[in-house]
Amino acid sequence: MDSSEIRVQKLIADAGVCSRRAADALITQGEVWINGKIAVLGQKVNPLVDKITVAGKPLRSTAQPKITLAVNKPRGLICSNDDPYNPETVFSVLPKELRKYRFFCAGRLDKDSEGLLILTTDGELANRLMHPSNHVVKRYHVSLSDPYPAEHLPKLIRGVVVEGERLKVERATLIGAGPSKASTQLDVHMHHGKKREIRQLFTVFRYEVKRLRRYQIGSIRLQGIPLRGGKQLSTKDIELLFKSPRTPRGEHTVSSDTHT
Repeated sequence: MDSSEIRVQKLIADAGVCSRRAADALITQGEVWINGKIAVLGQKVNPLVDKITVAGKPLRSTAQPKITLAVNKPRGLICSNDDPYNPETVFSVLPKELRKYRFFCAGRLDKDSEGLLILTTDGELANRLMHPSNHVVKRYHVSLSDPYPAEHLPKLIRGVVVEGERLKVERATLIGAGPSKASTQLDVHMHHGKKREIRQLFTVFRYEVKRLRRYQIGSIRLQGIPLRGGKQLSTKDIELLFKSPRTPRGEHTVSSDTHT
């Protein structure tokens, strides 16, 4: 096999069209063509020779530079490259010199949530961060409308099934509970993260989430990054995203490691 050939889904991701997972879906849907024929999953191409189109548009032949940013997302912005109903997105916070590149959200936050978000032009990295097998730990500060009791923390670990999917967290800690053994402030950890999972989980237990802020991914913390600001991550920083953070046990902490 020619060493210059690569899998078409990787080429699409490297070109900044979408993540590798999304490229797989485009191929399955028949949206990717190679030399006038519908592409198949795993097909290899030579980007210097083969003509590739995605959704009818020619694929650029040169890969984007690999840039990864840690961004402090404010509430009110969506994690989408294009939405006619929300003209301002998380990509609006990028400096002008970076807006010419196609960035991906490697793990989204909903419009009403805030905090640490990873934006990258590296489709392969985005896929690694989002793939459930890599167990990338994400830590959140949750503010509720009413105090949550310590005795109910195991419910968050066991989770509930909603529309065929189990919603749960891996660790939950009360913040500042004191003698009452209840608090409106919680620290929760999870390494999967379905759409609005934390909000839905508390809603099922009849608690309203007033504020949701992600402050850490792996061993990378939000600390020092101003709201709407960001910093470029080095290769060493990127590896820290996959490193499990230290999680000291509190008086009112329950985790999947200890709960059965």
